[in-house]
Amino acid sequence: MTIAGRPIGPGHPPYLIAEMSGNHNGELGRALALVEAAKAAGADAVKLQTYTADTITIAHDGPGFRLAGGLWDGRTLHDLYREAHTPWEWHAPLFGRARELGLTIFSSPFDETAVELLEGLDAPAFKIASFELIDLPLIRRAARSGKPLIMSTGLATLGEIEEAVAAAGEVPLVLLHCVSGYPTPPEDCNLRTIPHLAEAFGVAAGLSDHSEGIAVPVAAAVMGAAVIEKHFTLSRADGGVDSAFSLEPAEFKAMADAVRTATAAMGRVDYAVKPSEAGGRDYRRSLYVVADVAAGEPLTAANVRSIRPGFGMAPKHLPDVLGHRAARPLRRGEPLGWEMLAPREEPHG
Repeated sequence: MTIAGRPIGPGHPPYLIAEMSGNHNGELGRALALVEAAKAAGADAVKLQTYTADTITIAHDGPGFRLAGGLWDGRTLHDLYREAHTPWEWHAPLFGRARELGLTIFSSPFDETAVELLEGLDAPAFKIASFELIDLPLIRRAARSGKPLIMSTGLATLGEIEEAVAAAGEVPLVLLHCVSGYPTPPEDCNLRTIPHLAEAFGVAAGLSDHSEGIAVPVAAAVMGAAVIEKHFTLSRADGGVDSAFSLEPAEFKAMADAVRTATAAMGRVDYAVKPSEAGGRDYRRSLYVVADVAAGEPLTAANVRSIRPGFGMAPKHLPDVLGHRAARPLRRGEPLGWEMLAPREEPHG
C-alpha cells in the first residue's frame, strides 16, 4: 500500500508516525510547532485525533465515567477529552502547515462527523484507534472513502481483529500491534505478535507504541514492523495528557535514525565477503616461515607456524607441511607455498 505516494510494507523502511494526540496543551501555536518538529525529527507523517468531548462521551459522573488509577486518576472522561481534543477549526491550518513542509498528515476519526471533516481536508489515510476497533460502523464509514486504513489492535481479541478486518473490506490496510497500557512495560510488548498479525491477515503489520524510550520501536523494526507510531511532544516537562510516554524531538530523531539503521542492517541471508571487509582477508592467519631454513632441511614446528598476515597457505595444511624438506633456502618472514616444498621421498621396499 501507499500513503501520499510513500510505499509501505516489506522491502521499505518503516513508516514513522509522530502522534500529536493532546500534547498541544490547548494551544494552536504549540500544535503547529509540533508539526514542524515532527518534520525536523524525521517523521514520515504526523497524526492528529479528531473528536470532541461530546462526540466521544457525555458529561456524566456516574459509574464508569470517572477514571481510577493510572496517569489520569480521578478525572472524568468528558473532562479529560475536553482538555485533550484538537479543535476542529485547527485542522485546516495544521493540514496546511504540514503540506507546506512536505510532511504527510492524517488523523484518527472517532465518529462519522470526524470522517466527514477529514474527507473535506483530503486526508490521505485514516487511523482507527485501538478503543474504536470494535466500532465496526465507524470502520465501514472510513473504508467507504477508499483511503488506506491503519488500525491499532490494543485490547482486541483475535476474533475482534478479524471482524474489524472484514469491516474494512478491500481498502489497503495495515494492522498495528498495540498494548493499551500507559505507559507500557517492555515485558508486555510481545513484539513477536507483529509478524503473526501480518501472516494471519495477509496485510502489512507494525507497532503503535506506548512504552518509554526508543528500544521497543527499534526492536519492532527488527521484527519487521512496516509502520511505527510513537507519541510526540515538544517537552515532557511542559506536561500534556500523553507527555509521560511521548518522545521529545531529539529522542524521536534518535529513534528514526536507529530504526532505519536497524532495518538496513537486517539485509538478507548472505555469507559472501562484503566490500567493507574485503581487505580483512589479508590479515587472517596463514603459514609462514618463522626461522631460516636451509635447502633440504625439514620443516618443523620451530620454523613454520600459523601467524598473521594471510598471504601463505591456509593453516589447515600445517600437519601436511611438517616433515617436508625445503626445496630451496627459505627466509624468515616468507609466506609458505607448496612450490617451496620438496617432494617427499617414497620409502624403498
